[in-house]
Amino acid sequence: MTTTGAVLQIFTLPYPLTVWFLVPPVTTSSYKSSNSTMHVKGNLPLESVEQFQPVEFNVSTNSIAKSASTTPVVEERAKATRRRRRRRKVKTKQTPDEPIVPPPPPRVVTAWQRYVWSLPPHEALMYARKEIENVSIVTEDPDLYAPLFRNISIFQRSYELMENILKVYIYQDGARPIFHEPHLNGIYASEGWFMKTIEENRQFVTRDPKKAHLFYLPYSARQLELALYVPDSHNIKPLSIFLRDYVNMLAAKYPYWNRTHGADHFLVACHDWGPYTLTEHEELTKNTIKALCNADSSEGIFVAGKDVSLPETTIRNPKKPLRDVGGKRVSQRPILAFFAGNMHGRVRPKLLQVWGDKDEDMRIYGPLPLRVSKKMSYVQHMKSSRFCICPMGYEVNSPRIVEAFYYECVPVIIADNFVLPFSEVLDWSAFSVVVAEKDIPNLKDILLAIPLRRYLNMQTNVKMLQKHFLWNPRPIRYDLFHMILHSIWYSRLNQIQLQQQ
Repeated sequence: MTTTGAVLQIFTLPYPLTVWFLVPPVTTSSYKSSNSTMHVKGNLPLESVEQFQPVEFNVSTNSIAKSASTTPVVEERAKATRRRRRRRKVKTKQTPDEPIVPPPPPRVVTAWQRYVWSLPPHEALMYARKEIENVSIVTEDPDLYAPLFRNISIFQRSYELMENILKVYIYQDGARPIFHEPHLNGIYASEGWFMKTIEENRQFVTRDPKKAHLFYLPYSARQLELALYVPDSHNIKPLSIFLRDYVNMLAAKYPYWNRTHGADHFLVACHDWGPYTLTEHEELTKNTIKALCNADSSEGIFVAGKDVSLPETTIRNPKKPLRDVGGKRVSQRPILAFFAGNMHGRVRPKLLQVWGDKDEDMRIYGPLPLRVSKKMSYVQHMKSSRFCICPMGYEVNSPRIVEAFYYECVPVIIADNFVLPFSEVLDWSAFSVVVAEKDIPNLKDILLAIPLRRYLNMQTNVKMLQKHFLWNPRPIRYDLFHMILHSIWYSRLNQIQLQQQ
């Protein structure tokens, strides 16, 4: 017996030796057949082939049995791994609340873009102003629905210029929670969602203030109230003094405020007190572009044409801002008009007095009664009504206007002196009804006088308008974030025109 035979009889190998002694590397194709045989390119010499012939060894059958027994275990582990991967894929699928955003196409910089990027900020704004004045007529745009707009050609060109030119500088000064901490739920959520979105944005934000066309004051009126207001004191002057001191600090620290006396600065505030917390600083009140939910033109603080009317949106779950969006078709809307809410302000008590429990077609309530809500919830009422009544509360704006858009219900706005959001570009008569406060007793007659054909067009327009009033977790072109930013941009361009005149 040879030495090799003796060793193999003593030691039982777990695998056949043909697996242990590998073939020396040869030139092979990358293709591997299903039975794992190698395809060799060209013909090898006979002696080379004989060199790789398998050698017979005496191997214990126990090793073969052991190897075969481990195969099911390996296969079972592989199946478990595949199941875990499938579960991970299911968990990471996008929820219906988050629209699918296609990846942006590769960016190609044109000669025109290089030109506008090379312009100093003031010259770029003057260039944009002239471009809008000499705009070409647009008859069709796949992303915009023309009946919604006062002039779709102007809006499209202005928006395109904003995308290519506008740069915003965000002041980093200011401590949390008043600054840089967005409030994302409740009826004042618009200011928080705008702050969150723009501070995460890379397209419009610049870190170089010398390149900026606009400067953002990143404070939250809601957080200001929570931090500084003394409950039941009925005194908001400390809030106004705080903002005055903040602006004075910026003016002393940087040259940008004094350069235009605040005309190229803007703020976004949705709290009812937003306008009143600015009054201690004259330039802040008169010159700054104010995006306010409380867009009341009768008080002398909000200036139509310069300031921006901010839509008031109620966000109940910040993780799902688009929850319940959508409505029913017209044939499934048996209720003529619906309102339910707290009785405050000058309009709502009058509305309830005239129409509360007076007419089956006019479902007008205070807070929705329990007996009614058991049968049909607030949201279901809005989705089952042709018109949704949106009366002012303490202040002119109401979150019901945007809720009506979400639930595809035509809003009926009752708030004298209210400057409607985006009214510089949107034609509100195409998708809403505005009723004067004095005409509340005639409300039903006004609604019934609207022809069915016109109502159907209005309801279609509400559906098409919906995307312009949505807070998307990731901003999409023409959504609410971009519409607000465009209004601020458009206001600044109007100021350039006034300064030239």
